[in-house]
Amino acid sequence: MAHGDITHIDIPVDDLERARRFYQTVIGWTIDEVPGYEGYPMWRAPNQISGGGLTTREDGLTHPRSYIEVDSIDDTLSKVEENGGRVVMAKAPISDTSWYAAFEDSEGNQMGLYEGVTETD
Repeated sequence: MAHGDITHIDIPVDDLERARRFYQTVIGWTIDEVPGYEGYPMWRAPNQISGGGLTTREDGLTHPRSYIEVDSIDDTLSKVEENGGRVVMAKAPISDTSWYAAFEDSEGNQMGLYEGVTETD
């Protein structure tokens, strides 16, 4: 994936099992628990590229949040703040080679950022 690609979408839910059944039945997604991410079932679209997670509705995450691949989260968060946005979640590690963060854009929408090595790299 390249700078600017959508890499992941979190879908906030009230009931993880109900949401899992819904998306598996209605959309046909495969949704599984991934070791190390228990309680955060991850979905994968049939193209085996698109994916994301089902997450409990908390910490201000009330609408789906797309994550954008960037070359540098630090540089991107600086640009967010310089251009009327704000950081809502500081850069945090996912693994030894990948990180994520979240921001609110100038219009009040939350988006996520991803930096690192993906499965398809």
